[in-house]
Amino acid sequence: MPVLERLRSDHAPALLAFERENRAFFAASVPDRGDAYFDGFDARHRALLDEQESGGIAFHVLVAEDGEILGRFNLVDLDGGSAELGYRLAEKATGRGLATRWVRELCRLAREEYGLSRLTAETTLGNGPSRAVLARVGFGAVGSVTLPGGPGGQPGLSGEPGIAYELDLGGSFGREWSGSPS
Repeated sequence: MPVLERLRSDHAPALLAFERENRAFFAASVPDRGDAYFDGFDARHRALLDEQESGGIAFHVLVAEDGEILGRFNLVDLDGGSAELGYRLAEKATGRGLATRWVRELCRLAREEYGLSRLTAETTLGNGPSRAVLARVGFGAVGSVTLPGGPGGQPGLSGEPGIAYELDLGGSFGREWSGSPS
């Protein structure tokens, strides 16, 4: 059974392998990260760990029993009780409910470990699987967005239409995890 682990420095080789092995799969639903991401992976990984240490982000990886990384589940821009959720799952791990299960787990961690009360997420209009996961977990669509790109955003997303989502981590979501009726 895979486990969700907070991102560490020793995850770097498996994480890079995950990104490389799934590059074409990811590019079919979200714009490609670009060669610069892979060329500068080690420095970027160290910078993300430094930022995580300062509390601005919380990155997690889904690790199989053999150490292979099957997914990434991230909280970014942790500020004022909210954060943005992002995730991606290896092609070979799709279709088994893993994304839904581990997004739910990250939502629980967001509330219980990080003290967050609200999560947001964005996805492209064409990313039906991500939209379905967000809906199953309880995120509600709150409007249309134009996804950012270029410096500070994902290259290739500039101007692409998407949907913004929100999840209140109190409300029925909080009761669901405590075992109380919704």
